[in-house]
Amino acid sequence: MSRLERVKALREAAKERILILDGAWGAMIQRKGLEEEDFRGSRFATHNSALKGNNDILCLTRPDVIRELHGEYYAAGADISETNTFSSTVIAQDDYSLGAKDVQDINFEGAKIAREAAAEWTKKTPEKPRFVAGSIGPLNKMLSMSSDVNDPGARSVTFDEVYDAYVMQIRALNEGGVDLYLIETITDTLNCKAALKAISDLEAEGMDKLPIWISGTITDRSGRTLSGQTVEAFWNSVRHSKPFAIGLNCALGASLMRPHIADLARVSDTLVAAYPNAGLPNAFGEYEETPEQTSAMLKEWAESGLVNMLGGCCGTTPDHISAIAAAADGVAPRQISERPRAMRLAGLEPFELA
Repeated sequence: MSRLERVKALREAAKERILILDGAWGAMIQRKGLEEEDFRGSRFATHNSALKGNNDILCLTRPDVIRELHGEYYAAGADISETNTFSSTVIAQDDYSLGAKDVQDINFEGAKIAREAAAEWTKKTPEKPRFVAGSIGPLNKMLSMSSDVNDPGARSVTFDEVYDAYVMQIRALNEGGVDLYLIETITDTLNCKAALKAISDLEAEGMDKLPIWISGTITDRSGRTLSGQTVEAFWNSVRHSKPFAIGLNCALGASLMRPHIADLARVSDTLVAAYPNAGLPNAFGEYEETPEQTSAMLKEWAESGLVNMLGGCCGTTPDHISAIAAAADGVAPRQISERPRAMRLAGLEPFELA
């Protein structure tokens, strides 16, 4: 199946059923009990910085582990699995003293591994094709917030630097064979806009055009992103990109995320997606919500007509994804409705002029 055919199949599948995304990667990698040598491999055997904990580099040093995890999630019922590239930009990987070539290779190989796993599972069950989302995560530096509490105008990175970092990542993901882009765990809308501009500019240069899934993060009970926007303001800020899907992930469990997903379902004219944490972490940083608990809440979302795509974030496992897939099975996806034409703008709050 060509990529054009896969994208068409993805869009058709989204009309027919609620699509299922995979779950957490960090927790699953931790379960493997990997050591520093696994993260270094032969390529980074003499690297001058510790690498344990840099999960993305396993695309180069332990591709077998990453391929196995994709398979576990596809076997659990996921339609879509993310590439293991959440932190694969030159800005984030600078923490590990890795350079541009390393970052390009992580993204390309991460996409290639996921693509091979998806092809294998599609061959097994052609009636349920599997897809690959290129994971484009948040940066450890923000454009909308000061890097110095004593200087509101201070920034540790420029827009051009963020844009260039995303251009590198997105080009490599595209070349590696992803079917869509997932700009996820967005805490800073301006960083997200840099990624959207990178995609747009690369497409203008002739790169394959792929669907875009945008997933923000509400950081606490305030109902706002870390950079201060409400859900509706966030949507107004990114809707110009005409994304395939808009949604939320991370930070909150399903019970706390529900009202914000309901807000998105009310205002957006595209697919709505959600992949919450398995509750909130306990005092030891562990997620205790069971697959049955998480899936019961997400089933209610589905039956209430709020979502088109579901999955899991921190603390979720293949067991959670299996339970979510079973809960959503046979439930009709949310129907997209058109909103009346109006000028809709946003700062921290939405502004609408009919």
